[in-house]
Amino acid sequence: MSHLMNTYGRQPVAFSHGQGSWLYDTAGKAYLDALAGIAVNTLGHNHPRLVRAIAEQAAQVIHTSNLYRVPRQEALSDRLAAFSGMDEVFFCNSGCEANEAAIKLARLYGHDRGVSNPTIVVMEHSFHGRTMATLSATGNAKVQKGFEPLVSGFLRVPFDDLAALEAAVAGRDDIVAILLEPVQGEGGIHVAHADYLKALRGLCDAREWLLMFDEVQCGIGRTGKWFGHQNAGVRPDVMSLAKGLGSGVPIGACLAAGRATGVFKPGNHGSTFGGNPLACAAALETLAVLEDDQLLDNALAMGAAIRAGIAAGLEGVAGIVEIRGAGLMIGIELDRPCGALVAQALEAGLLINVTADKVVRLLPPLTFSQADVSALVDGLVPLIKGFLAAQ
Repeated sequence: MSHLMNTYGRQPVAFSHGQGSWLYDTAGKAYLDALAGIAVNTLGHNHPRLVRAIAEQAAQVIHTSNLYRVPRQEALSDRLAAFSGMDEVFFCNSGCEANEAAIKLARLYGHDRGVSNPTIVVMEHSFHGRTMATLSATGNAKVQKGFEPLVSGFLRVPFDDLAALEAAVAGRDDIVAILLEPVQGEGGIHVAHADYLKALRGLCDAREWLLMFDEVQCGIGRTGKWFGHQNAGVRPDVMSLAKGLGSGVPIGACLAAGRATGVFKPGNHGSTFGGNPLACAAALETLAVLEDDQLLDNALAMGAAIRAGIAAGLEGVAGIVEIRGAGLMIGIELDRPCGALVAQALEAGLLINVTADKVVRLLPPLTFSQADVSALVDGLVPLIKGFLAAQ
């Protein structure tokens, strides 16, 4: 018996190694990985360039701390700025840390403008992390239960509903920012309409609020653009990144631009491990492979092929509500809870996830091939049909 805290409902399998889009358990059984460590393993498993970059950096220096210059951190900030049009980057270790940084930055921005109790507008069904502030910003009562009192300073509104947001903020002088995911991941793969994001940009500009995008799950090429919001042609003032940035090596980032630039000053925020040489080496190589191998285009093509294949296979099947997504961020919503599909898929050699109770979530590596697409569709469609027929 291990001494691990009982914090996860783990599947009864352990993996010994992986190759490309496949993982192998300790008994040698192969599994097609359509989850990528929950949108983390951008380059799949055992990618030779990533392995080499990590090994070479580990042989030089792994960590020095942010008391000193970190050249790879500087290089990574330049790359992210070039892809995003943002001005400043703060490095941390995870998505919730990146969102914590965004929340702190927004509050400091508000205080600097004379707002004594800064309030951030957040969305229903959102997910921003499990620290106390990000948990409080999250729109999921189930993950908040038992951790009250929650952190104050958040105003929750329906997602992708401009009229509801405008009504909620009418007459208020304490709003300093709007925080949302361009594509809600944990909430069930809901894609914000481009017109909505453009309207939020205009609203924030008019009222001098910060527009903050949580790109932890939908960023780093997953939607076919470097960042999900780029599909709408807007730029945020603050953006959080993590998950796929290091292809499995923990790293997060909070980026600032426009009126958010220069808000943080020495002593306002920090991280012991954030942006260490090893994590930055992994992130730099991830970005380089994405660019060199045109994996953003691949995410668009393979994502469209998956959605088309599943739609064709499930055409006319009762119980299918919607198949939606962007790039390799795909949700298949059923009309009933379907958590049992995770174990059924595992038995069939397929790694998937169910979120929001009724949505089969697919987050394959951006290296997914047409052969992988065929294997995924051929494996998943019969499982969903069988599950719906048995209910």
